[in-house]
Amino acid sequence: MKKVAIIMGSDSDLPIVKKAAEVLKDFGVSCEMRVLSAHRCAADVTAFATKAEENGFGVIIAAAGKAAHLAGAIAGQTPLPVIGIPIKASALEGIDALLSTVQMPAGVPVATVAIDGAANAAYLAVQILAVGDDELMAKMKDYRAKQTAKVLEADKKVREEYSF
Repeated sequence: MKKVAIIMGSDSDLPIVKKAAEVLKDFGVSCEMRVLSAHRCAADVTAFATKAEENGFGVIIAAAGKAAHLAGAIAGQTPLPVIGIPIKASALEGIDALLSTVQMPAGVPVATVAIDGAANAAYLAVQILAVGDDELMAKMKDYRAKQTAKVLEADKKVREEYSF
């Protein structure tokens, strides 16, 4: 199975991106986490992105705040799917990072999750990898079925108590 890279622009993003690593671990998907800045070590970002496919990655998750160029810088240098996590790291509450991550030119897409949405980035990475992996797809379907059961159980309790 391909692995997932989780790249953050600063180690201050670690409390957010750890949630992605936890989801991947729950699904049995290997990941590698790195701190690479699109602005402060651009050559290292290029080296990582251009070798990612060769190094066994199937999806790259990139988290950054403020100017948030990391996901786009990576997406421009690899054919692999890139998922951006805009991080709330400025007075603009992450809106600046969201816009920087989502506004990509045609032909260089970055899938973008909610501000600080690391768990959803990991779920999306699992779904992407599961397209070619029946065992992982079964795990995703089981996870979804459990989510549905949990909501329906809550619905049943609310209806029983508040429907009259």
